Amino acid sequence: MIELNRAVAIAMAESPQAGLDAMDRIDALDEYVHMHAARADLLRRLERREEARAAYRRALELTPSPVEQSFLERRLAEIDGGSGEE
Repeated sequence: MIELNRAVAIAMAESPQAGLDAMDRIDALDEYVHMHAARADLLRRLERREEARAAYRRALELTPSPVEQSFLERRLAEIDGGSGEE
């Protein structure tokens, strides 16, 4: 989880691509919902919509939280609607 936090910090300080590059080097968090949600957000910001959709869907598979599901579904709908807004 420390490496994920580091990758998010890199994305904020440098660029979404730099954060994504750092995130892609993390091996152990495939079952962690927030890894996929954060990755999806960076991909969305980079307008890599297909990859963002897949990451949002993976995050949806992993979360039991209705609140998180609702948030992730809204983000996915934004992509499906073609919106790149934050």
